Amino acid sequence: MTAVAAAFGLIATAAACGGGSAGGSAGSRVVVAIGADPGSLSPTTALAGTALAMNSFAYDTLVHIAADGSLIPGVAEKWTVTSTSARFTIRSGVSCEDGSALTATDVAAEYNHIADPANQSPMLGLSVPVTAVAKADEATRTVTVTTTRPAPFIAHMARLLPLLCEESLAAPAALAKATGASGPYRLTEAVPGDHYTYARRDGYTWGPGGATGEDLPRTVVFKVVANESTATNLLMAGQIDVAQINGGDQQRLDAAEVKNRSIDALVGQLMFNQAAGRPSADLAVRRALISVLDLKDLRNVATGGIGTPPTSIGEVAPTPCTGDPVTGNVPAHDPERAAAALTAAGWTRSGGTWTKDGKPLTIGFSYATNQGTQVASAIELAVQKWASFGVKASADPVSGSSIAGTLTGGDWDVAWAPIGVTLPDQLTQFYDGQPPPKGNNFGSVANPDYHRLAARASAMPGTSGCALWEQAGAALVKRVDIVPIVSRPIRHYAKGVTFQVDGGGIIPSTLRRSAS
Repeated sequence: MTAVAAAFGLIATAAACGGGSAGGSAGSRVVVAIGADPGSLSPTTALAGTALAMNSFAYDTLVHIAADGSLIPGVAEKWTVTSTSARFTIRSGVSCEDGSALTATDVAAEYNHIADPANQSPMLGLSVPVTAVAKADEATRTVTVTTTRPAPFIAHMARLLPLLCEESLAAPAALAKATGASGPYRLTEAVPGDHYTYARRDGYTWGPGGATGEDLPRTVVFKVVANESTATNLLMAGQIDVAQINGGDQQRLDAAEVKNRSIDALVGQLMFNQAAGRPSADLAVRRALISVLDLKDLRNVATGGIGTPPTSIGEVAPTPCTGDPVTGNVPAHDPERAAAALTAAGWTRSGGTWTKDGKPLTIGFSYATNQGTQVASAIELAVQKWASFGVKASADPVSGSSIAGTLTGGDWDVAWAPIGVTLPDQLTQFYDGQPPPKGNNFGSVANPDYHRLAARASAMPGTSGCALWEQAGAALVKRVDIVPIVSRPIRHYAKGVTFQVDGGGIIPSTLRRSAS
């Protein structure tokens, strides 16, 4: 379930804001507002989107990823990979906040700590491949990671591994509200529920591509600000510098010509339960349910008209594979064809309801309430369309923290469940693994084309398998195992601050004060 939490939370939901009265130099303070307290910050266990965003300021990684999906050096100055191994050369001069050097031995120890099932780290399978074993060679400053299972993006996974010195690794729980920083900032004050203060580290020179901390703000404060309208008001009043705004307040900011940085993310995707006995196990039913809907209308309702047709099945940019497995593969809006397909599959419509073997076609549509009122309206629209078509449909809302539990429990038919990952092979656990309770294949998907193509792609290192990963994703969409509905820009509005963003939020090395 820990990997599930990551997949449903990789898009950081923090709003970011900075102290508007601060000056324009690198000695200034920036305040980053977060929608809720991050909980534990321990880097080997924290997976909440807010915690991941905060930890990116304190912990560096072996590699970083450019906007085009290519890897650039970080703590590792170079590397070589195969589909089952990676060899990283550690940059000299890297240190942790206590002044100790970050060594190849430290990095290998962290890999092995996470890879050990006894430590129950949720990072296993996300930043560290399952079955990984790491060995260090201090003479060459190298770490060699090997696996018995294919890990085609083993180097890309390293960008999600927050690096610790060995002393901190010995007691990771102590980092719940502290840092053993290897990155540009260290945590100096933690007041849960209110704010977290990070101070810039002097002498930081091992950022992405050799970036330094010289021009970074001296202090970054993460402040709990739960309400988007409040953040918008503060931004408009000049009291804060940046706010991530996802709702209706975007219109006010756009009208005021407040600049923003954005990244597109999949925010709506349908998943079907294909377990034995479920009506959605029938391909004809799945096709009919989608053909009845006008996905453009659903998309507009779910996002207030700002959504766009998706071109991915959940890989969050920047990602190494940028193909489009969606366009042209989703069933078209055609209610007559849907009726014909159900009839051919043995369903009959009597008294306005589709039945088979004396049982009505009954569908429950599960969704997380924390996705907002617009998504709830889209769910109701779909339910109305299905009911008019002759399906006994109902909306089944659950709390945001419960959606993964609902999917695991198996008592659902259709779910609005977008999944966010950084690498295409991370999706295999959801669409080619074991069903719960042994795995995370919530929908009991058994797609032979996806299985075959994903296996071939997994045997090819890095981007050499991208074409196969695209074909594998297309196989899921064509068979209506999943239906991507809508993407939308996740916007960070800014005044007096510049930065770049990725799926995790602000990229720390790019944060700067600006003149306007």
